[in-house]
Amino acid sequence: MYDDVLVPTDGSAAAEAALAAATDLQSGRIHALSVVDDRAFLLLDDDLVEEVRAEHEAERERTLEAATALDPAVEPVRREGDPAEEILAYAEEAGVDAIVLGVGDPGYEERLLGRVSERVIASARVPVLTVPTDGETEGLMNGRR
Repeated sequence: MYDDVLVPTDGSAAAEAALAAATDLQSGRIHALSVVDDRAFLLLDDDLVEEVRAEHEAERERTLEAATALDPAVEPVRREGDPAEEILAYAEEAGVDAIVLGVGDPGYEERLLGRVSERVIASARVPVLTVPTDGETEGLMNGRR
């Protein structure tokens, strides 16, 4: 059991599977971190940036509603920036004991930019549990079975 667990959330099925798994692993708080990837904002006009933020916020709210239904000890956190960098920075700042990541099939953007989960696993200073999209809780702990 871990006292404080960080679960990055993005409204996806993978994030929901990670939240469900985290409720079984933690004995304290779940930090549900939502990161708006702002790297493309420089190329977008202000209206599109606000649309992206609003869409992300709606996904985040759906995920957090599901999370609090599973466990009321969920602490929502929102950041903007490079998702992997923000996840790692928050893990350090909050002093979490573990990170639980939902992983699914990589989309076009993940193939192009690299998967967030791979970058977090490679650099995290705490154990990282990956949870497959199908909701199974067996995964990789810092890249090892």
